[in-house]
Amino acid sequence: MSEYPPIEDHGLIGDLQTAALVTCDGTIDWFCAPRFDSPSIFASVLDRERGGFFRIAPHETTYVTKQLYLPGTPILITRFISADGVAEIQDFMPVTGEKATDVHRLVRMVTMVRGSMRFRLECRPRFDYAREQPRLERHRNGFVFRGSSASLTFNPVQPIRQLIAKEDMHLGDGDLIGFGTLNQGDTGGVVLETNSEMEPRAVPLEEVQGMFEWTRDYWRRWVERSRYTGRWREMVERSAITLKLMTYAPTGAMIAAPTAALPELVGGTRNWDYRYTWVRDTSFSVHALLGLGFTEEVGRYMDWLDERIREAGDHQAPLKIMYRVDGSSDLHEEVLDHLEGYRGSRPVRIGNGAADQLQLDIHGEALYAMHVADEQGIRVSHQVWKSTVRLIDWLCHNWDQPDAGIWESRHHPRDYTFGRVMSWVALDRAIRLAARTGRPGDVSCWTTQRNLIYDQVMARGYHRGRGSFVQAYGENVLDAALLSMPAVGFVTPSDPMWCRTLEAIERELVSDSLVHRYDPVHSPDGLPGHEGTFNMCTFWYAEALARSGRLDDARLTFEKMFTFSNHLGLYAEEIASTGEQIGNYPQAFSHLALINTALALNDMLDAEAEARRRR
Repeated sequence: MSEYPPIEDHGLIGDLQTAALVTCDGTIDWFCAPRFDSPSIFASVLDRERGGFFRIAPHETTYVTKQLYLPGTPILITRFISADGVAEIQDFMPVTGEKATDVHRLVRMVTMVRGSMRFRLECRPRFDYAREQPRLERHRNGFVFRGSSASLTFNPVQPIRQLIAKEDMHLGDGDLIGFGTLNQGDTGGVVLETNSEMEPRAVPLEEVQGMFEWTRDYWRRWVERSRYTGRWREMVERSAITLKLMTYAPTGAMIAAPTAALPELVGGTRNWDYRYTWVRDTSFSVHALLGLGFTEEVGRYMDWLDERIREAGDHQAPLKIMYRVDGSSDLHEEVLDHLEGYRGSRPVRIGNGAADQLQLDIHGEALYAMHVADEQGIRVSHQVWKSTVRLIDWLCHNWDQPDAGIWESRHHPRDYTFGRVMSWVALDRAIRLAARTGRPGDVSCWTTQRNLIYDQVMARGYHRGRGSFVQAYGENVLDAALLSMPAVGFVTPSDPMWCRTLEAIERELVSDSLVHRYDPVHSPDGLPGHEGTFNMCTFWYAEALARSGRLDDARLTFEKMFTFSNHLGLYAEEIASTGEQIGNYPQAFSHLALINTALALNDMLDAEAEARRRR
């Protein structure tokens, strides 16, 4: 591989247990198995020479590429267009189901639409984050890449000669390279299978067509369950599919992103592993998914969250901020020194050292999710409520202490305003749940502590000198996380204190409608360098504008964000000053914030239109 593709030049495919990235030029350059958080098999997005990849593309032909999803599905179509002809690759992963498995299939089908093209196929897997090069075994009907930690079976699709003739396959240094010519109407392909106990076989074309149709129908049936009929339906549905792709079906847990170490600044050091389940991220997704009508997904996640609450409550300890998809919490962070990182962005990290931080706000997100789910009839059991009571009792005695904050600062702990606000949310929603369900709890104590938090935030979280709420007590730095204060009900959008805060954020953190999280120069976070604007914060900003009565500004800000998505409607974590996407990709926070903002803004625009009709 000669160069790194832009982060946004990727599509995502997956089977609800793991996922892969596919570039616009037909390269799979990121794939981990058997789970999202497993070691990689292809990782050339993090090291173009060592990482490993699987590419199918025209050979010695000048062409342009176009990429799209089959409507209503995550089946990815990559088109190659040249003077000699037009060809398509269909990439997809058949859904594996809710039982954890080590066997996963990547299907790659090539069809010659018109004309003819000669193709080059290169399959160069590198197991265990490119720490192991597998040996290549030739079998009668295919090949096996075998290592000590994993295996990858290469099954050609019948008729075999339609893509790469067997005599045109070359085995070099453990890699598979082949050439073949397709003419109009020809179809060929490959089914890659991880950790299969079966011998390689020639897969009948009819069988692959069956996999395709089943996968297509599964996703279209799922999308049809959405009850969203408002504005921006296409972007909302694509975001919903993306969130579903990042959900681990055996437990219902949603990861923050399927990638690791993609930089928040190209060449910088802010390169984190996001292949885990953040309580914060997934709890915010509850509102988004319920708003679209996906109650089953919310119920599965709430079961997963209930277990984490029981673990914390039973040990009278706070929730951890993140877990693996199976609920375990061993996320030891290490650096892969042998990988150069995306476009030289070192270090390449796996695991996440922030997992053991104290972040008080996550209790608010967890109880917010529980409260919203309860409103829709998704209620917790007696045992989970008992654990929730113990967790809230712990919070009553521990909310007033420094923590690492929502942005996971690796600097010294501070008294973050957002952490206090969300602690208020946790207590407030616990009080409401107890009242609604008639379940026991020390509501008197909870109410006292909730009110103390409110008074403290108003007294210490609001900087009188600059006239705005600030990131941490005793400081004058702004924080875009505070944009969510009206949405969670802590302040009213018309409160003068909030209006001045919104104005201050617009002056200092907003750049052409895009929003920075905070200013790391004036708010040291223990890391060098800077970053781009944060997509979730921009969506929060649009919603805050709408709640403040500035609907035209809100709609323009929201729709301008569509111009920063990629050609498939996908978003990374951030937008660089150049306009390119940066950070791990695609990012759940970005897509769930898009959905939540679309839901809120659509309702407010409808209400405004109805009010005009009545006048």
